[in-house]
Amino acid sequence: MSHRNRTHLTLGIFLIIAAVLLLLKPDLPSWLQLTLEWPTWVIFAGGIILLIGLIVGSPGMAVPATIVAGIGAILYYQHITTNWDSWSYMWTLIPGFVGIGVLLSGLIGGDFRQEARHGLNLLLTSAILFAIFGTLFGGLELLGPYAEYGPIALLFLLGLWLIGRGIFTKR
Repeated sequence: MSHRNRTHLTLGIFLIIAAVLLLLKPDLPSWLQLTLEWPTWVIFAGGIILLIGLIVGSPGMAVPATIVAGIGAILYYQHITTNWDSWSYMWTLIPGFVGIGVLLSGLIGGDFRQEARHGLNLLLTSAILFAIFGTLFGGLELLGPYAEYGPIALLFLLGLWLIGRGIFTKR
């Protein structure tokens, strides 16, 4: 199947899902408890970028679309909770948004196996950075009273993972 056909197939599936959701739940925004605050428009802009990429037949547009929508989601969380200090560690989610975009791009029209490997590596890197910086800056209390040892433990585990990856990866 060509890239253009795969893109049209994906766009058609998205449109059918949207139609079914609106048919089953016409008051979808109130059901999601989504308030139309200003960050919501940033999320919608990411969706529009993805839609344009699907219409034009450019699966690579999924990457900027997920970055914009992801930053919109961060801003939405910060706006609702008024926790603007969380940006000190929330920025580490941006590589994860790129990873999601790469996965989506591979699913829509690229070499999914290779794109999945790159996307999952970015997601893992983002999750590790998020846990380290979130623990360092006090936003995450994953380890409770042992939170001060969290970054050390995460760095140790990351080191073990990189060593294992270097040893067991085929050349």
